Amino acid sequence: MNQTHHEHSWRTALDVPLDRSVRIMLLLLIIPMMLSFTQPLWRISLQAPQYPNGLTMDIYAYKLRGGHDGQDINEINELNHYIGMKKIERSEFTDLDWIPFAFGVLVLLVLRVAAIGNVRSLVDVSVLTLYVSLFAMARFVYREYVFGHNLDPHAPVRIQPFMPVIIGTKQLANFTTRGMPQIGSLLLGIFVLGLVVAAIRELVKGRRAESHSVPKAEELGPSLAAGQAH
Repeated sequence: MNQTHHEHSWRTALDVPLDRSVRIMLLLLIIPMMLSFTQPLWRISLQAPQYPNGLTMDIYAYKLRGGHDGQDINEINELNHYIGMKKIERSEFTDLDWIPFAFGVLVLLVLRVAAIGNVRSLVDVSVLTLYVSLFAMARFVYREYVFGHNLDPHAPVRIQPFMPVIIGTKQLANFTTRGMPQIGSLLLGIFVLGLVVAAIRELVKGRRAESHSVPKAEELGPSLAAGQAH
C-alpha cells in the first residue's frame, strides 16, 4: 500500500500545471538557444613556426567557417593531404544538416510547454533536449575519430592513425592543435541546464506538496478509531 501511495504521489506531482514563474523562465531560456545559431559552437586551431598567425576553423550549428576570410580551411586541407586525411568539406559534416532542425523542434516544444504544459511535459522535453545534446556531441567526437583514423595509406607522409583533439591541446609533428568549445556551446549549455534544473525543481516541489497534503496513516489512525467508537 505504501508503494502504491508513492506511485500515486509521483503521478500527481507530474500532472501539476506549471506556475507562471516557470513559464517565464522557459521563455527566457529560448533566447540563448536562438543566439547559439549566430555563434560558433567549437573552434579547432593549429599553430606552427610556418604559420605564426595560426590556422582556425569554427564549427557552427549549420556551417564551417575558416579564419582569414575562409582561407584557413584551404590551408588545413593542404596540410591534411600530406598525411592522408580526408578533405574537410561542409558535405562531410552531415550532422550540420539535422542539428538546426532538431534544435528548432526543441524550441517549439519548449514554447508549447511554456504555454500549456505541466510538470510531466517539462520533464519530457528536458530529457529529449539532454538526449539530443549528448547525441550531437557523441557524433562530433565520432566524426573526429573517423577523420584521424581513415588515413590514405599512399599519402606522402605516413603517420599512425590518431584521435584529433576535441578539448585541450595536442602535439602533432611540429603543429600544436587545440580544440575548445566556443560561446555557442555556452549558450546551448545554458538552455539545456536551465531546462534540467527547472524540471528537477518542479518535480521536487510537486512531490513535497503532495506529501504534505496527504495525512500520514498514523495521524489518521486515532481519528478513525475515535469515529468507530462513536
